Amino acid sequence: MKILITGSKGQLGTELIEILKSHRSEIGPIPGEYKVADVLGVDIDTLDISDPSAVNDFADLYQGEHFDLIINCAAMTNVDACESDYEAALKGNAIAAGNVARLAKIQDAKLVHVSTDYVFDGKSGVPYTEWDLPAPSTAYGKSKLLGEQYVSEIHDRSFIVRTSWLYGKTGSNFVKTIRRIASENDRITVVFDQIGNPTNANDLAHHILKIGASEYYGIYHVTGNGVCSWHDFAQEIVRLSGLECEVAPVTTEEFTRPAPRPAFSAMDHLMLRATVGDEMRSWQDALAAFIGTLS
Repeated sequence: MKILITGSKGQLGTELIEILKSHRSEIGPIPGEYKVADVLGVDIDTLDISDPSAVNDFADLYQGEHFDLIINCAAMTNVDACESDYEAALKGNAIAAGNVARLAKIQDAKLVHVSTDYVFDGKSGVPYTEWDLPAPSTAYGKSKLLGEQYVSEIHDRSFIVRTSWLYGKTGSNFVKTIRRIASENDRITVVFDQIGNPTNANDLAHHILKIGASEYYGIYHVTGNGVCSWHDFAQEIVRLSGLECEVAPVTTEEFTRPAPRPAFSAMDHLMLRATVGDEMRSWQDALAAFIGTLS
């Protein structure tokens, strides 16, 4: 099996490559199909997937080598930057997704495309299922939804995996930020009125590989199990890290940001349970395991 991973230097891409090398995640072994996998990782420094000519050149270069699976982890994920630069958001999250879908179609490869909870408006009171209609309110969410549409329209052998509140060993994320500022202060403030699902990148990578080994094409929601607020999440980070810092709750209105955040973006794993199985850990257990790797 030959696998191409875009965005290979990010939180998710790094986890995928490490799991494919060891043939197991923290959850357990991955499907046996991957034991002889030949993995090629690319990032923006080697392949800018938002540039159609660069993707065409890549397709020509690897014309004689057949990829069985392409996993697209690359995206423009800075929500506020997307809000201030629509063109960059469109290129990074929609056009890029379409380019990768065309590459997968040329290669006749399965495609896993990673998307986001921001495709929903955040007005629900219950976790969103895969059949709920998206209604994004931000440039980030709109560009990611358009990317989903391009993928599904261009390539019928595709999986769209929506996730949220992702953290991993590579790069910066909420967990690392809270640990840093809590170690430097006696009191920090975190919003309590935004609800979602924290997701460990190792757990997400495990499930992406399970999905990619199947033939159940379509949309999946893959997040940590359980629902919490950013405040709940931060409190648990501080507690598990053994830090002496008060985590005070504040409202979203007390923060001014270019892009609005969804009030409720928790997602239900209906498709996972109906197909390859939901082994995602609770957000608390996955967080404890992650912090254990940092201590």
